[in-house]
Amino acid sequence: MLRAVEHIRRMRGGAQAHLMRCKQDSSPEEDFFYIVKFQNNPQHPRILANEMLGTALAARLGLSTAPREVIEVGPDLIELTGELVIQLGVARTSCRAGRQFGSGYPGDPRQVTVHDFLPDEQLLQVENLDDFIGMLVFDKWTCNTNGRQAIFFKEPGRSRYQAWMIDQGFCFNAGEWNFPDAPLRGLYARHRVYESVHGMESFEPWLGRLEKRITESVLDEAQSQIPPEWYNFDQEALFRLLEQLYHRRAQVREWIVAAKNSYRQPFLNWK
Repeated sequence: MLRAVEHIRRMRGGAQAHLMRCKQDSSPEEDFFYIVKFQNNPQHPRILANEMLGTALAARLGLSTAPREVIEVGPDLIELTGELVIQLGVARTSCRAGRQFGSGYPGDPRQVTVHDFLPDEQLLQVENLDDFIGMLVFDKWTCNTNGRQAIFFKEPGRSRYQAWMIDQGFCFNAGEWNFPDAPLRGLYARHRVYESVHGMESFEPWLGRLEKRITESVLDEAQSQIPPEWYNFDQEALFRLLEQLYHRRAQVREWIVAAKNSYRQPFLNWK
């Protein structure tokens, strides 16, 4: 487990996450940077469980996601850092100490520039642009009720941007843990990322991986990484969620067709 040792800055977004420098006991000289979401975030404690489970399952499908970790944030750091608060209107509450969810930052923030928007010309040159197609498979399966979020950055020595798919907190309908499916759910706002979609075959290999490789044992392994306080120790609710996920795998194709037939018509080159 990583320990947070320094607050860098507050991040935008409803979860009121914070970028933090972290250390690992096994390599004390090395710095790790993570965007940390706290248990008492304004959205729901289950957001952390969703992040851990969703990111693990997206990675299982072979999609580019940020590294995930449980981050220990001690009470002393919170007490000494005025920025580590949750703001609700004019009220301010200290972030809760303990185990939090960390989403990896792609390098030292003093050296790496991260974007959440690229102009069309650069967007279409992203190295792993097809991951947006695969991520739609994931978002339909998990009923992500938020728009698809991604960040873009250049690795040292590379001329083209790479995308990481981030923010799985509203999978499973955030804290509700149900699946209010709708045709437009899960789509990335800029539909040019889907220009290479010509039919259902364009969603391979991700559909095949979902239907054949996401077994009950894979789901069980993924949930075992979640600290139980992130879902209020309600293991029965978690197991119901996993059971529904297992059975939903066979329905993703029809939800993709529903998106195709929606008034937004996101797949203009589907023949």
